[in-house]
Order: sequence, then C-alpha cells, then structure tokens
Amino acid sequence: MAHARAELSEAGITVARMTKWEYATVPLLVHATKQILDTWGEDGWELVQVVPGPNNPEQLVAYLKREKQL
Repeated sequence: MAHARAELSEAGITVARMTKWEYATVPLLVHATKQILDTWGEDGWELVQVVPGPNNPEQLVAYLKREKQL
C-alpha cells in the first residue's frame, strides 16, 4: 500500500508526496535474534518479514525497511 504525506509548498498549496523506502536483508542468528533486531531497530529500521534463507531453510533472513531520507 502506498503512503502519501501532505506538505505545504511556499505558495501555501498542499501537495502529496509519496513516501520513499529503503530496504535491507539481514541474516538472523538463532542465538542472537533479539539483539540483531534491536540493533537495527535502534537505527530506525522496521521489521517487515522473516523468511527461511534461499540456500538453507534453517537460516532465517529478516527483511527490514525505513523511510528514505531526502
């Protein structure tokens, strides 16, 4: 789902701006999952999904996103 934010231009006209995102994929170590996710979360990353790794289903991979800074 796309998100839009209202912003005021210099002329006082409200315009919509689409939110832009950046993404990261992070391998998760079973014994340190919370620590890894907490570290990324402190840097502003939001967990989107955790999936099995492509080469080893036992290796989990986290997909994260955060708003791109312009």
